[in-house]
Amino acid sequence: MRIAGAAKLVVVVAIFLLTFYVISQVFEIKMDANLGHIFARSALDAAARSTKPPRYKCGISKACPEKHFAFKMASGAANVVGPKICVEDNVLMSGVKNNVGRGINVALVNDVAPFIEFLKSIQDGTIVLMGTYDDGATKLNEEARKLIAELGSTSITNLGFRDNWVFCGGKGIKTKSPFEQHIKNNKDTNKYEGWPEVVEMEGCIPQKQD
Repeated sequence: MRIAGAAKLVVVVAIFLLTFYVISQVFEIKMDANLGHIFARSALDAAARSTKPPRYKCGISKACPEKHFAFKMASGAANVVGPKICVEDNVLMSGVKNNVGRGINVALVNDVAPFIEFLKSIQDGTIVLMGTYDDGATKLNEEARKLIAELGSTSITNLGFRDNWVFCGGKGIKTKSPFEQHIKNNKDTNKYEGWPEVVEMEGCIPQKQD
């Protein structure tokens, strides 16, 4: 009887040790898996942070070359959201700044003078940025259109009622500006009731060379 009891005790102890061993192995595997997952996730997060795209001035898609101004602009959206004009990471005009209005909104940027009087008094070398809001064409006469065309615009002669238009030109340039976007007001294609979609544009403007 004593031998049988001792045998039972040995069996119980053996089962206990085997159970403890199995549990410890499973727990260790799970710990390794969890730690591996944590380290892998940390590595992925670090890689994502390191590959985050850089931000350029005014939020444009790429950096400007040396001696160029960065700019980005958008026309108004219907008669609700005003246009926005940003130059060198400075927002010159926007609805938030409350300095835009119905019609053509104009920002003048000069290498030596910040802002000067409108159109006729613009000095050579001044960069001119314009964006429509609601309707920028109705009050334009032929003289005004001619003066804007002399700044490098090709679309100003065709700008119509509630068209959306953004333009960047300059006084004294000898060619037509490559920075111009124009969307016609068309009831069949308008995004908003009575107005076309917002038109946006960005780019790099060469600085005036002395």
